[in-house]
Amino acid sequence: MRRIRMNPRVDWRERCESVGLDFHTIDGEPYWDESAAYVFSLAQIEALEQVVEDVHAACLDCVDDIVRRGDYDCFALSRAAQAEIEASWRRGDPSLYGRFDFSWDGHGAPKLLEYNADTPTGLVEASVAQWHWQTEVRPGADQFNSIHERLLERWPAILLRGARVHFAALAEHGEDSATVRYLMDTAQQAGMRVRGLDLAAIGYARERREFVDDLGARIDHLFKLYPWEWMWQDEFATHIGTASTRFLEPPWKLLLSAKAILPLLWERHRGHPNLLPAAFSDTLGRPAVRKPKYAREGANISLHGADGSLIESPGPYAEVGHIWQSAAPLPCFDGRYPVIGAWVIGDNAAGIGIREDHSPITRNTSCFVPHCFE
Repeated sequence: MRRIRMNPRVDWRERCESVGLDFHTIDGEPYWDESAAYVFSLAQIEALEQVVEDVHAACLDCVDDIVRRGDYDCFALSRAAQAEIEASWRRGDPSLYGRFDFSWDGHGAPKLLEYNADTPTGLVEASVAQWHWQTEVRPGADQFNSIHERLLERWPAILLRGARVHFAALAEHGEDSATVRYLMDTAQQAGMRVRGLDLAAIGYARERREFVDDLGARIDHLFKLYPWEWMWQDEFATHIGTASTRFLEPPWKLLLSAKAILPLLWERHRGHPNLLPAAFSDTLGRPAVRKPKYAREGANISLHGADGSLIESPGPYAEVGHIWQSAAPLPCFDGRYPVIGAWVIGDNAAGIGIREDHSPITRNTSCFVPHCFE
């Protein structure tokens, strides 16, 4: 694994926009950064692929154990949320996708930092944007990227062809809206009937006990780019268990998206080469990382160094409870710290996307850098 300097395409902005990546610039600075690229060997890519599927299997085993024991204390969930998670898992509600974040420099074992299991973003970048970059800029290389093809295969595996699927996100959030538009396009290509709407436009028909769209049509299947822990705090949460709507991602994915899963994963699979020791209290020594149980985009992270150093990120999640995880420092290339986002579609590893920052904490403004392998 190495980082190489590249010359950006002259029309890179237009090229990004042509494949739906219209949030390529944040506050005047490139978010999509093709002035560099990460290059892997085939052996490294094959190792990553196996790691993703091994860790995915461990995660599903952990969810099954939690539901079997009925022990949700560390997640601070309401009784209604617990019941719906159990019902969702027991009836086998399917999952579409997820993204693992790993620390790895190409040597040794990749270490899982967290699992973005419920509302992972970075999808447009990792799927179509970097694929077009690779075919145009490094056509002699290859890329770990079957995300688009896997999505087209996954939709008819989880829904009947012709099923009506609504796709919802916060309309004012550009990245979320672009992600939803892309997923809606893949569903349509796979034979589904699709309709997009703003989350705020979803209503509830009390007499029919159904969630409905802004035209009053029943929502049979809803892909929502909105975290489950937020949904359970909303007023309409009382209707989730009685309405006929099925959700993507399903309610059981909340367990995996919460960082509270990390100590449970370690307890269940202690010594797994790709997991880090994790605990609900500060018992791991230093270096270690303190993370909120529920958080987004690198907020409220504290890196505690062995030398007493402390690096913190601000955010709104300081009061939600925390876990501790042994540190697996991100590698540093040319003063940049990359995190490998590894995608799983269904049960299959599907590709990677890399984001990097000048800081060892990856945030929402951290740049996306394409990759290839040779």
